[in-house]
Amino acid sequence: MKNIASSSPTITQLERKLAAADAENARLLALMEKKEAQWEATKQSLYEQFRLALERQFGPSTEKYGIQQGDLLINEAELIVADDERAEVEEAHADVADDDASEAPSDNVAPQAKKRTRGGRIALPPELPRVEVVHELDDTERCCAEDGTKLKVIGEEISEELHVIPARVEVIRHVRHKYACPTCEENVKTAPVPAKLLPKSNASSTLLAYVAIAKYQDALPLYRQSQIFARHGVDIPRNTLARWMVQTGERLLPLIETLREQLLNAPLIHMDETTLQVNQEEDRKASTKSYMWVQRGGPPGQQVVLFDYDPSRAGRVPLRLLGDYNGCLVTDGYEGYAEIVRRNGIIHAGCWAHARRKFIEAQKVQPKGKTGKADWVINQIGKLYVIEKQAKALDPDARRALREQKSQPLITQLRTWLDKSLAQVLPKSTLGKALHYLDHQWPRLTRFLDNGLIPLDNNPAENAIRPFVVGRKNWLFSHTPNGANASAAIYSLIETAKSNGLSPYEYLQYVFETLPTLNEDGLTTLLPWHWKKTLPA
Repeated sequence: MKNIASSSPTITQLERKLAAADAENARLLALMEKKEAQWEATKQSLYEQFRLALERQFGPSTEKYGIQQGDLLINEAELIVADDERAEVEEAHADVADDDASEAPSDNVAPQAKKRTRGGRIALPPELPRVEVVHELDDTERCCAEDGTKLKVIGEEISEELHVIPARVEVIRHVRHKYACPTCEENVKTAPVPAKLLPKSNASSTLLAYVAIAKYQDALPLYRQSQIFARHGVDIPRNTLARWMVQTGERLLPLIETLREQLLNAPLIHMDETTLQVNQEEDRKASTKSYMWVQRGGPPGQQVVLFDYDPSRAGRVPLRLLGDYNGCLVTDGYEGYAEIVRRNGIIHAGCWAHARRKFIEAQKVQPKGKTGKADWVINQIGKLYVIEKQAKALDPDARRALREQKSQPLITQLRTWLDKSLAQVLPKSTLGKALHYLDHQWPRLTRFLDNGLIPLDNNPAENAIRPFVVGRKNWLFSHTPNGANASAAIYSLIETAKSNGLSPYEYLQYVFETLPTLNEDGLTTLLPWHWKKTLPA
């Protein structure tokens, strides 16, 4: 008995050790499961990044949405929609079918060109000048072959062909006669020198406008323009063209500041930024990223688009550009605008096109032929754009009322779905990143419901900055900060002219001719909408 009693503590100790071992094993198993889940999430994230990289490299760049409405009746959407709301959703689907809502939020806002019959010929514009060339029969053929009677004109056959007159380079000689008194040989008088944008150069305003449009609108680098001029028999080195553009940009600064005053009076401003490389900048490597900022605002017919160069993307740049502005600001999700918004009490609105783009990426990494959460969100956003299309012609108050009636239920439904989905999706997955972006930007994205002036997206700024991005692919970089600032000034005038329906070349030519003759008080006469009637829209 004594031996058994003495052995009892040993058995208890073994049981405790066994229980401790089981607990440790359970802890290790839980840790392994957690690690495996993390590895699986990492593997899935890397796989999605690989799929996205392939899509960006080899896939179509369009964001058009092609999922049929019937494919969107997925279970998890049905679970959160009440029976009465479901009827409204189906009705909205029917409305979307005719309006092609899936393409409404596309970044390219230009209307689609009218389709023509295969093999058909596009009619030549009627506003082009016509030069008639009359083709007559020979005198011997103007008589009837039967009885010799002279033939009479009974009609005509007309065909047209498009003719191009190549550019011609010529020299304008300004001859100023000198006058003097033949008696006293005094009082010598000469006609004044015509005012020029660049007084010490031999470039006319027409040539400066031609070079500026070729580079900043048509994305033709200066070295190629130099080669084109050489083919016309004129040797204009690339560094000469570059110097002209820098000097032109510097002369435009007073007009740019006048445009800035107009912009800061607008009730709403769009802002965006993109990268730029400047090779020779003090205390910075040539490969360091700099930025071109764009602002756009103003009523229809008085739109202002301003480009500004800055080596930084920090929050101090919006502070410098916006100053005391306290209206509405529409941007993407970049947090660099937070300081100016807080300091000036600005109403800050977000961009649904950026939120949609995140779900487009999540859609691309889905299994082929499958529909899921990303498709449902894209469809909901598409319905918001259909409503905006209906509200486009309304005044801000009527637009806000329409949004309250039709957009608010969609937003409420989307918020319910978002709260449910955040707990179901891995945060590091492509879909998880899209969901968290939508959740983080939600206050800004829903601000359009309270103000009919606020649009759904920041596409006006993106459309304005796109020509710069296209040009950057050709001319690659700016050599100096002065060149970047000059590019910003010229881009500003070109895009402002385009946004107001003007011909950029004719507008630049007019500005370059008129600006040297004006003082600061007369700069407002150069604003595009003060000259619109003289230019073709």
